[in-house]
Amino acid sequence: MRIVPKLAFLAGLLLAAGACAAADWQAVERVEPYTVEGGTGLEIYRSIGERGPKLGVARVIAHTGFKLTWTRKYERKGNACVITVNRPKLIITYTLPRLKTKLAEPVKSRWDTFLSGVTAHEKVHGDFIVDMVREIEAMSVGMTVENDPDCRKIRPQLQARLGELSQAQRARSRDFDTVEMSEGGNVHTLILRLVGSD
Repeated sequence: MRIVPKLAFLAGLLLAAGACAAADWQAVERVEPYTVEGGTGLEIYRSIGERGPKLGVARVIAHTGFKLTWTRKYERKGNACVITVNRPKLIITYTLPRLKTKLAEPVKSRWDTFLSGVTAHEKVHGDFIVDMVREIEAMSVGMTVENDPDCRKIRPQLQARLGELSQAQRARSRDFDTVEMSEGGNVHTLILRLVGSD
């Protein structure tokens, strides 16, 4: 999604993050703050535009990223190959603004509302990745390819399916951002409230 006061912002495209509901593992969530400053909502927003993380050529208000690795076990069963274990290890990282300046009211309340809303937005992106990882786990454990005793054919088939699930998650995130950033959308409204009373 793009926010354009003077700079193009992309508020939290989640090209990456996730967790699983399996009882034996949990996603690790981290916050990586970046510092902004300003005494008014507009000054703060301009600082975000100057210091926010880069996503492509644009600066973003916030970003959700993830690192996902798998402990996977392939087993030969007769002439087939079966995935018997596919356990994820997931680290979700939320990059969010942290205000250096001490604010007076009413700007402080407006900033607190803005930050809370942006954080909640990014958490939704995290939830989308959780869903994706659950889907990967569900479709992969027990996946079987016949006539593959050396477990070679199963790997490209698995990767193709993972690509489909990843693309679906990205599309879901883009659709969510489009709604949130459209006129009257949640993030659009948060920005207007932050800067609009200066």
